[in-house]
Amino acid sequence: MQTIQENINVQAIYGLFEEYRNAYGREWERLERCERMYRGDHWHDVPEADPNEPRPVTPIIQSTIENIRADLMDQCPEAIITADSPEYGEIAELLTGAIRENHIRAGYAGEYAKLAHDLLVGGYMVQEAGFDKRLNCGMGGAFIREVDPRSIMFDPLCPDIGDGRAVFKFAPYPRAWFRQHYPDKEREMEADGLLLKPVRDSLLTVSDDDSIMLIECWLREYDPDTDRYSVRMLKLAGGVLLEDSAIQRPEGYYAHGEYPFVVTALYPRRGSCLGLGLVDMFENQQLYSDKLDQIVLKNALMASHNKLLVTGASGFDIDDLRDWSKEVHRGENLNGVTWFSTAPLPGYILDYIRSMRNGIKEESGANDFSRGMAAGGVTAASAIAALQEMSSKRSRMAVRAIHDAFEQAVRLEIEVEREYCIFPRKVRLKNRTDTLIANKLMKKTALGNDIPLEFTVSVKVQRENRFSVAAHNELMLSMLKCGMITADVALEMMVFDGKEQVQELMAKKLKEAESKAEGERQKEGEQDDPREEGGPIEKELAAKNGQSAA
Repeated sequence: MQTIQENINVQAIYGLFEEYRNAYGREWERLERCERMYRGDHWHDVPEADPNEPRPVTPIIQSTIENIRADLMDQCPEAIITADSPEYGEIAELLTGAIRENHIRAGYAGEYAKLAHDLLVGGYMVQEAGFDKRLNCGMGGAFIREVDPRSIMFDPLCPDIGDGRAVFKFAPYPRAWFRQHYPDKEREMEADGLLLKPVRDSLLTVSDDDSIMLIECWLREYDPDTDRYSVRMLKLAGGVLLEDSAIQRPEGYYAHGEYPFVVTALYPRRGSCLGLGLVDMFENQQLYSDKLDQIVLKNALMASHNKLLVTGASGFDIDDLRDWSKEVHRGENLNGVTWFSTAPLPGYILDYIRSMRNGIKEESGANDFSRGMAAGGVTAASAIAALQEMSSKRSRMAVRAIHDAFEQAVRLEIEVEREYCIFPRKVRLKNRTDTLIANKLMKKTALGNDIPLEFTVSVKVQRENRFSVAAHNELMLSMLKCGMITADVALEMMVFDGKEQVQELMAKKLKEAESKAEGERQKEGEQDDPREEGGPIEKELAAKNGQSAA
């Protein structure tokens, strides 16, 4: 029987990894430069004759990125699963609840924040859709997570990652970690020299002497007999093959047969799946703006230290003139003493600096209106929402790209959930609790075959802009005042925090009122019962009996 080492050529995998690493050298340098530019730490890249000269930094790019990132954070996506036919509506609602729980327990909100940073600063973001057996109290669950662009490599020969030979994901771990997780393989590991600088934090001083690079190699293999693709995942470290998914799952790591990664570029680059970010677009403007600030500050420093020119024929002692505490100085000729002042800079330089900074804001879409700085006394929520809507085209473009990528990642997540959903899982829905099991995610065809249940996945905005929400609520209240809708319809259409609690409380109050009214009706009915003693019929019979007796 062949061993794992014989099934796969470890040296060939490391050779392919080395080829990818050589291709990504300049890309990692670009990512590192973008991070420094975002932090405002770019002056050390510019050689200066005098290191004591001022090196000012006005955070134009950083402020612009954070403003757009704030817009993206207001548009955090949420997956809504809709069925292709009414008969599957219940399972669609159940799967929606399961996906929502996955994202809550896996902390997708935090992952989304990191994805937005990667997209705007580095130019592209990478999402991984997979299965984590540690989620849901050890029962496992599907997830969508952020992958650091500095720790993953795609085939440099293919613009589409699905056509690539392999995808490498890597991270350094101390030898003690391998000793705990792979005790039978740790002794065979050797220092591989693959510790890549972009993986580490450049501000931390870390010793890499005892660290080994853990490599995840995702291979997409084609079977000509079945005309299908399968994904194989290998884990290697120190020249040793640690895991091979083909041993446990020969049919493929994931049934969908695709790489579990989704790459989204902000400004796509031709011939590559990667992209450029805002730093790449406005880097030169930031550098020129800071250079002009340096000139202005240098001129201000020179103007604050006016020079005194003294000739030898003046007869004045230089040290004596430097002593400002004296009131009398002795010399021969005042014509030999002259003040030399620094000429002020032209006014158009300051105007040019302001126009350059405003240009970065305008071209990036982070202008005053998108920042909420409405001029002219605009206070109405609907007017502010309209101005922000018109001024945030660039942000909406980025949001659309993120939502499309999120939809694609959710599709992969559904496939993984269907494949690995082994144990029954309780899912809490709006008005009930249901159980998700694997057979619910399959359906019978006319031929009696079991195929995956097909859903249409749509992505909606989870948290909208607060001004657009206020305008929407104002519209609902206006329609209620005009009598176009009822109060319960207006409440259902409004958007605000605590809406579910208000609806539950109103339903409870309505139920109590109905119960009270029903009790009063029953009480009145008992009083009006003709068989009850003292009722109208009894009184009429008593009157007739009295007349007969008389």
